[in-house]
Amino acid sequence: MIVQKRNVQFKARVLIVDDEFHVARDAAMVLSQAGYECETCPTVEAALKVLDHEGADVIVADMRMRMPGMDGMDLLKKVQSKDPDVSVVLSMPLPAAESAKTALRGGAFDSITKPFDSDELNAVVTRAVEMSALQRENRKLREQLDVASIAAGFVAEAPQSRHLTAMIRRVAPSRTTALIEGETGTGKELVARMLHYWSNRADGPFLAINCKALADGVVESELFGHEKGSFTGAIRERLGCFERASGGTLFLDEIGEAGPDFQAKLLRVLEDGEVLRVGASKSRKVDVRIVAATNRKLRREVAAGKFRADLYFRLSVIPLKIAPLRERREDILPLAQHFLAFHSTEAGRPLMLSPQAEEALLTYSWPGNVRELENVIERAVVMSGQETLMPEAFAFEDDSFEEDLAQGLGASHPAAAHAASAATAASASTTETESTIAASTAQPAESQSEGTLQATLDRAATVRIKAALSAANGNRVDAATALGVDRTTLYRLMKRLSL
Repeated sequence: MIVQKRNVQFKARVLIVDDEFHVARDAAMVLSQAGYECETCPTVEAALKVLDHEGADVIVADMRMRMPGMDGMDLLKKVQSKDPDVSVVLSMPLPAAESAKTALRGGAFDSITKPFDSDELNAVVTRAVEMSALQRENRKLREQLDVASIAAGFVAEAPQSRHLTAMIRRVAPSRTTALIEGETGTGKELVARMLHYWSNRADGPFLAINCKALADGVVESELFGHEKGSFTGAIRERLGCFERASGGTLFLDEIGEAGPDFQAKLLRVLEDGEVLRVGASKSRKVDVRIVAATNRKLRREVAAGKFRADLYFRLSVIPLKIAPLRERREDILPLAQHFLAFHSTEAGRPLMLSPQAEEALLTYSWPGNVRELENVIERAVVMSGQETLMPEAFAFEDDSFEEDLAQGLGASHPAAAHAASAATAASASTTETESTIAASTAQPAESQSEGTLQATLDRAATVRIKAALSAANGNRVDAATALGVDRTTLYRLMKRLSL
């Protein structure tokens, strides 16, 4: 059966799961003649592997397979959790009245008796394919409504946020490649979805992939797809990310983490507008808008030789920068009220912020940005027994993280733990993490004996941080890793030490 999806025609895919080889083969022959793409699997385990790697629209499974392992009902439960859009039809021998009731109560789309009648099998699978397509379309519409709702309520009180919203609306209708830069937790994927939703591609797919998760060895197959038989294990053709996103938007998250192989292949597609599947002899045109995002400063990555300059200029035709939350404090309280309303509704009890709580939110540095703000509000809603939230209801990540870090370093470096403890006692303004970094750097006794303990620790921290930055060629992320601290902790230390 040929299904029309957007401007692309594809064969609906049916998995036939049965431990009786001749039954599965005959059913596949009947359905293949009706226009379906069919694959047979002798076990539930094999079917789940195929579903994970290749997907399916409909599964026709024997309800009580005789081979040891899971049966059709077990498969039904697994599919419902993995991909509820897939329609499952359970087959059973006559008499089957009770079995059919059990299957339908368990969530099966329908049941069919064995041995199969060709006309009945075709009719049931046709209805199942239509239901699967309808469920996927409904899910897609719900996602669009969700994005529309979020976009409509996008908090933009700060001047930087209002400027960003105006930029998104202005560039969304174009096909031009956009590069979103911002710290972790600032909402880069939301901006990408808004670009998609406000464009004329909103009816097409929005496909998000994490560049960091793609190993160099599988980049080509994942991005461009492969032909059947192109390598060991390629038992059928597979569409790559670009083809799956055709007519819509491909969101490349964490593009700064992409390896050299990925960068080279991506540049080729951006230049040619074509993809060549692994094992294919002819390239295919793709109609995809690319939106990339990174929490790194790509210009610095280019200067350090870690990112291709030609790819950077291809991606950053429209640069969109999201300011960290600490630089747009006008957004903090509106965002907090938004998250409080949502989570208190879920909790079933009205909550409000006290003036003291609002002040605490405004004065906190928010190293985790909007994501951390939502987490803090959600925790407060769950943990607080009061209707009015006070500052003590907020468990800020900063404090607990730095305390745990200092304790962790102290476990392996007794001298560091001792110095950190002494610094905390001497000055309430010195965090345990900062003390630990400072104390872990050996300094001459005469220099440490001059001035206050705080000044000594600051001098030691300055030397250690400068050394780490020098070794990392100025890359703060790498320097933070070498120091054993979070990136935001390093930024705060550098700011306090005027580095």
